[in-house]
Amino acid sequence: MTDSFALRALKWLVRGAWTLEYALRRRAGPATWLLGGACQRCAKCCESPSIRVGPATLHVATLRRLFVTWQARVNGFVLDRVDVDASTFRFRCTHFDWATRSCDSYASRPFMCRDYPRALLDQPWPELMEGCGHRVAMRQGRGLADAIDHTSLSPEARAELKRRLRLE
Repeated sequence: MTDSFALRALKWLVRGAWTLEYALRRRAGPATWLLGGACQRCAKCCESPSIRVGPATLHVATLRRLFVTWQARVNGFVLDRVDVDASTFRFRCTHFDWATRSCDSYASRPFMCRDYPRALLDQPWPELMEGCGHRVAMRQGRGLADAIDHTSLSPEARAELKRRLRLE
């Protein structure tokens, strides 16, 4: 199901506003995380996109309905499940073609799809899809890594701690 002209125009306007807001946020300071690796074209991020929301969207029925309706009508995301503990809505994308593992509306895809995983770098602890070719590392992690090197932990324990804290 490809997007109509009107829907592509609406997405273009929303993407412009989102890009402006994102640029202003970035001017406030660099993200805590650095992005490494590369896309392996596995399309796992397309299979079931998930969006972390704030408490109001999660718990206020009217806001939740508006959010889910917007995602369905504009982005083609059909609600699959809600993870209250993670404050996350998981969707099924109607634009994802399982046979070709590609998007049928790639040119007008939502910003979250266009900018994955860079959009996650402002989160306190970004979680990437399992098997994603990208990886995140702490921007200012060198000092913490040096401190871990000076502990009495075994070399294996140090390496595991650095891996878990994304200091590699």
